[in-house]
Amino acid sequence: MDMNTIEAVVPTTDPAQWRDGDAWLAGGTVLFSYGSYAFGPQPLKRLLDLGAAGWEPVTVTDDGIELAATCTISQLYSLPASPDVSGRGWPGLDLVRPCCDSFVASFKVWNMSTVGGNLCTSLPAGPVISLCAGLDGVATILGPGGTSRTVPVVDFITGDAANSLAPGELLRSVHLPASAFASRVAFRRLSLSNLGRSGVLLIGRLDGGPSLVLTVTAATRRPVQLRFSVLPDADELVAALDDSIPDDLYHDDIHGLPAWRRDMTYRLAEEIRAELAAPEGAPGLPVSGDFWPPRSAAASQPPGHTTRSKGA
Repeated sequence: MDMNTIEAVVPTTDPAQWRDGDAWLAGGTVLFSYGSYAFGPQPLKRLLDLGAAGWEPVTVTDDGIELAATCTISQLYSLPASPDVSGRGWPGLDLVRPCCDSFVASFKVWNMSTVGGNLCTSLPAGPVISLCAGLDGVATILGPGGTSRTVPVVDFITGDAANSLAPGELLRSVHLPASAFASRVAFRRLSLSNLGRSGVLLIGRLDGGPSLVLTVTAATRRPVQLRFSVLPDADELVAALDDSIPDDLYHDDIHGLPAWRRDMTYRLAEEIRAELAAPEGAPGLPVSGDFWPPRSAAASQPPGHTTRSKGA
């Protein structure tokens, strides 16, 4: 927590106040751990504090859900139980808690870490990135002079710890469309260690009937999304993964070698394809990894359901 170069903390949500040496401050769980040299050889001089922004954390409408950048992970975790989504028939809400659980973080982190912070840190294993990309989220970005622009989350992340924000721009919110929440979904995650950082995280979605949307995160340095007009067979899925993810796009760090991440991506993608091809709730489907099915459903799985250990 080496931040001894900070000269001022400025409460503001106005990008016009940004200048060289500034950093936006939301929850600060990453910024404070990275310290004054978080963004390069020049130390930070000011923090532009979003703590008093007063943005509504979660807004639910018939068009979908708007997540403020300052929405905490604990607030996001509470969403599926919110009366605002009760009775809407949105199966995609089942993804929210597994993605939050993928932080494998303490309640202290959950109560401070934010949706915007996870997106802007832009690490491959960022589970909010996985959730928002998998649900076709669109980010709203504010710029100096009152300008704003939107960009799909799948394009917002451009690499390991890299995104499309220009200096001074501010992530305001992410919109998750109702059409994505209305889709049947599947989730798979693997880590090399018990309760470790995600090495592979895939989300599948049956979009409007037989159309499959498959989003690959954690295994790759940026999100990769594959879209099929009809549910592919196993060979078609392999061919699409071959075409969409070159070997040099697989991430390489202590949490998994590229070859392992590639192999597990193909394995989990096939599990998702098989799950979504089968009748909903079909018994006997393999589930590699953690946090799926969601906790509320895990105790009532039908006879014959099998859960394989990580890496099995």
